[in-house]
Amino acid sequence: MHDLLSNPQTGHAGPAPTSSGDPGRKAVVIGSGFGGIAAAIRLQARGYDVDLLEMRDRPGGRAYVYRQDGFTFDAGPTIVTAPFLIDELFALGGRRTEDYVKIVPCSPFYRIVFHDGRTFEYTGDETEIIAQIRRFNPDDVEGYKRFVDRSRAIFDRAFTDLADQPFTRLWDMAKIAPDLVRLQSHQSVYKLVSGYIKDPALRQVFSFHPLLIGGNPFQSSSIYSMIHYLERKWGVHFAMGGTGAIVDGLLRMFAELGGRLHLGAKAAEITLTGDGAVNGVRVEDGRHFPADTVVSNGDVANTYRKLLPAAKRRRWTDRKLERMRYSMGLFVVYFGTDRTYPNLAHHTIVLTQRYKELLHDIFHHKLLAEDFSLYLHTPTRTDPSLAPPGGECFYVLSPVPNLKGEINWSLVKDRYADAILASLEIPELCPDLRRHIVTQRIMTPLDFETDLDAYRGSAFQFEPILTQSAWFRPHNVSEDVRGLYFAGAGTHPGAGMPGVLSSAKLLDRVIPAAR
Repeated sequence: MHDLLSNPQTGHAGPAPTSSGDPGRKAVVIGSGFGGIAAAIRLQARGYDVDLLEMRDRPGGRAYVYRQDGFTFDAGPTIVTAPFLIDELFALGGRRTEDYVKIVPCSPFYRIVFHDGRTFEYTGDETEIIAQIRRFNPDDVEGYKRFVDRSRAIFDRAFTDLADQPFTRLWDMAKIAPDLVRLQSHQSVYKLVSGYIKDPALRQVFSFHPLLIGGNPFQSSSIYSMIHYLERKWGVHFAMGGTGAIVDGLLRMFAELGGRLHLGAKAAEITLTGDGAVNGVRVEDGRHFPADTVVSNGDVANTYRKLLPAAKRRRWTDRKLERMRYSMGLFVVYFGTDRTYPNLAHHTIVLTQRYKELLHDIFHHKLLAEDFSLYLHTPTRTDPSLAPPGGECFYVLSPVPNLKGEINWSLVKDRYADAILASLEIPELCPDLRRHIVTQRIMTPLDFETDLDAYRGSAFQFEPILTQSAWFRPHNVSEDVRGLYFAGAGTHPGAGMPGVLSSAKLLDRVIPAAR
């Protein structure tokens, strides 16, 4: 149990700063993931006196950092898009991003490696990406240009206009229904892409993005094809020092504004007044943090299931939450080597021969397949300081079924990890890899459930299908408890760094200012 008051980078407690908030308006934020940090900063900047509660020994939520044998591993998000949303947070405190963290562009955005050894350099430069398309199928160039136009149109409506707009009333959804029909949002991302692009490999290149936010490209609404244009518009970036450096920088500013971060403070109960409004949060060690505003950045399902009595939940009952569709799980191997692989890209996506069939195994059958598609993160290609001299830092991620699949992860995890690492030992990636691994750790969906309190071990909470988007997603303003709000992947607009930062931004529209 620790209170982090003055130096989020070191984790050492210091004297409590003088609060800049009105002592009459107190807010508690549960969870210090990006959504919780952003909500806490926005509330503090608007005059609230904010306590930010984190159950673990370090902040970050899914953006936790592991340090092991001289290597620094970002546990979760590694792809920074829409960096202006981070700039906005620093600007709220009268600061500049570059005074707290250095964010640099990645090129290519991704290198995509196919089962037959072909590669695709995915960038934001239209000339370069068209040259890549010509290598696969020249006839798809014009179709790709039309796809970009469609992606831009969806982006303009779904992100620019709606990402930071609350959907708290059915009328909010009804107003955009004609646009959803016009944009054919009932289609899947893969079906939309296939209407413009014919080559099977290129269809994978331009449809994989829903996997980055927990969705199946064959089921996720075509709304999520906007991610392609979002990346073209703002690029793909990385923070020097790792994503954890953004967490540290934001929390340093939060402390400077007078906010308080409490580590080892796991929420046990959202306390209520006699008429059912929030009046604070009680943590497991018995401390009570009074507040008339509570924002949960924790897992939405478990916030309702574990922190509120069933009698107070008329809409979000246990039965309703159980019947929701949850995203896939993730299996992650963090490892460091005693040599470097200079030909690697920072971000690599490795695709197996099976695409639709593998995703069907993961999302429908809940089976652990013998093959896998992978995301390989090699941050030392951009920042060598994350590994000892001469070494390389990695994590490799495989989409897998969530815990509804009833896989015995304790039994299979070592074998599965070794199979993944063996598959990387090809000339295009990491020849002779396993001989050079000097440190390793594994995270399974079971760890997501135990360490991150993720219901069913889901990596992204609710699956991003049309009937679980916008108004159909758990609302940012709780329908059951007055004074309770949500930020993060499980509420509108959804997972991914732009989504969770936008979820905190829209709270400015629904939580009254303290001043």
